Amino acid sequence: MKKVLIVGAGGVGGVVAHKCAQRPEVFGDIMLASRTRERCEAILAQIAAQPYAHPSRPLRAASVDADDVPQLVNLIKSFTPDLVINVALPYQDLHIMDACLECGVDYLDTANYEPPDEAKFEYKWQWAYKGLFKERGITALLGSGFDPGATNVFCAYAAKHHFDEIWELDIIDCNAGDHGLPFATNFNPEINIREVTARGRWWERGEWLGTDPLAWSMNFEFPGGIGKKKCFLMYHEELESLSKNIKGLQRARFWMTFSDSYLNHLKVLENVGLTRIDPVNFAGQKIVPLQFLKALLPDPASLGPLTKGKTCIGCLMKGVKDGKKRLCYIYNICDHAECWREVKSQAISYTTGVPAMIGAKLMLDGLWKKPGVRNMEEMDPDPFMADMNRYGLPWVERIEDLP
Repeated sequence: MKKVLIVGAGGVGGVVAHKCAQRPEVFGDIMLASRTRERCEAILAQIAAQPYAHPSRPLRAASVDADDVPQLVNLIKSFTPDLVINVALPYQDLHIMDACLECGVDYLDTANYEPPDEAKFEYKWQWAYKGLFKERGITALLGSGFDPGATNVFCAYAAKHHFDEIWELDIIDCNAGDHGLPFATNFNPEINIREVTARGRWWERGEWLGTDPLAWSMNFEFPGGIGKKKCFLMYHEELESLSKNIKGLQRARFWMTFSDSYLNHLKVLENVGLTRIDPVNFAGQKIVPLQFLKALLPDPASLGPLTKGKTCIGCLMKGVKDGKKRLCYIYNICDHAECWREVKSQAISYTTGVPAMIGAKLMLDGLWKKPGVRNMEEMDPDPFMADMNRYGLPWVERIEDLP
């Protein structure tokens, strides 16, 4: 049994803590840390009331500022975890990586680093740590959520078992859930809105091409009774690593669904300047409009009991096997209400938190222990795929030969 430190007590952090607590044979001692200790204590109280709670196993709460490397180092040294799971803000990735380097502890996150003052989604800052982590003999696993995360593993699994080369990849993310509120985001509002309002980008024959935000769309027929939904082309970070690591890839795109209500509210907020990330002067002090908007919007962790419906996230791949063209679609369908019943979360946090727990489990088991900085598709996909079925995210694959 190993010790794990979870940094971040938002919706995803709550799911990770619940799912780790369900696996006492792996996670023997769990600490949940956040800037606000009370949030951690509330999550641990939820876990203590569950049938899988183990009175003899410690569940600890701590306060830490994830922007403060010395604070992080002190916490890591006092708790001595075998692994740090970072589900804090993407702006804090490098601080937590620095602390893990200093302490010689393995690291896992669910989203790539973003500079606070620019909506720029790249792995270059974290990839720059490859040599440092390798020299230290520790592993940094990047993007162990769903997208990125499970989608990367879907591609690696298909490349291993179903294709000699994957030529075309479309990652398609649908949230068909409804929380009944006029406007709310299903994960951190600041990160969500920065992502959605960024320019769309995709990989095509060795170069990056771009569009205006949400300028391209397509209709897609989703399985599981969800039906036809309009999807918008966006940039997502897993495209950057997959374009490097998947053999034969000629085109890679990412698509996401949005309701008309969400898009209409977002356009109004954008038009009046509330999605800006540059500071403005107000009443003698500088504020960032998007951070102010975040304070006004519902906490995503509060949406769990309100949200009904399903998510469907998957990879649609075309390529060749033994000289024959084929299509492969691997996807997961997740039910918001079922997630709430299990871990007091909606499905967006659940589909991110479960893969984080699985990635952590595989690292602690030694199956995914590879010193350096690694993206998910660089690891053996088979144990991860097996654990998705075992721990709440069952997947389906459809394979079709093409003319």
